[in-house]
Amino acid sequence: MSEILIYTAADGHVELDVSLAEETVWLSLNQMSDLFGRDKSVISRHLSNIFEINELVKDSVVAKFATTAADGKVYKVDYYSHDTFGCKHTD
Repeated sequence: MSEILIYTAADGHVELDVSLAEETVWLSLNQMSDLFGRDKSVISRHLSNIFEINELVKDSVVAKFATTAADGKVYKVDYYSHDTFGCKHTD
């Protein structure tokens, strides 16, 4: 997976380094929160609802990637494919 910068808000306040793997953009919950200007809890509830009603199948749009935190430790973090934040239907 390679990191690329693809989004900067018009006012310059939000920048996202996103993951690109196999021609799919992947964002973490924090990145989606920044992108849409919503609290992480709002994004998380929205995602839970999407998976609960089977609008999307979680196993096909969520992957765990190793992420290095500011403290230098590596954590496994859920990343969501562009299908998730684009809210495409499964049919």
